[in-house]
Amino acid sequence: MAMSVKHLLALTLGLAMAATSSAVIYKVGDTSGWTILGNPNYSDWATKKTFHVGDTIEFQYPKGIHNVLEVKKADYDSCTNSTPIATHTSGDDKIVIKSPGHRFFICGVPGHCAAGQKVNIRVLKPRSSDAPSPAPAASASAPAPARARASEPRSASSPPPAAATDSSPDATTTAAPAPNANGAGAGAGYRAVVAMALAAVASMAMLQ
Repeated sequence: MAMSVKHLLALTLGLAMAATSSAVIYKVGDTSGWTILGNPNYSDWATKKTFHVGDTIEFQYPKGIHNVLEVKKADYDSCTNSTPIATHTSGDDKIVIKSPGHRFFICGVPGHCAAGQKVNIRVLKPRSSDAPSPAPAASASAPAPARARASEPRSASSPPPAAATDSSPDATTTAAPAPNANGAGAGAGYRAVVAMALAAVASMAMLQ
């Protein structure tokens, strides 16, 4: 179980790093930037892009000449700048997309939104294939030890099974020689004598 949790954490971290490395920075208007000069078509620019969660929208413009207001759809349609959701004035504003849906931006300088300085960013929902697949159970691939031992082939050195003996009266058998009982007894008596001698030597040494 501990290994499965570690593998799942590693997979989640790897997916997070992959998503971060694949994020894209989109400069609004490309080379034109955020401006009214040249009448750039920001609606056309946005429809040619594919925005995902994690991407960054960058507005570049001369500071003090323009600004960026994020507004609701109704204010976007009417170019109302009185109740913005957020205001950006740095001249190089980078906005990270954190959720799918539509994001509406206008320039709050009077007359600029009406002149076309507005953009609708449509962010796609994450694809279901991007979600990590569940980790397989650790016990599913582990072989059963008993089954593995049962399937092991018999060693080549194992003796073959004993042949059946012929119980007919005519069969000739050779009896194995019986162990020498006298020899076993003599060996035991010899060990007893040695033990007694050692004990005697030890006793004499203690007396001295």
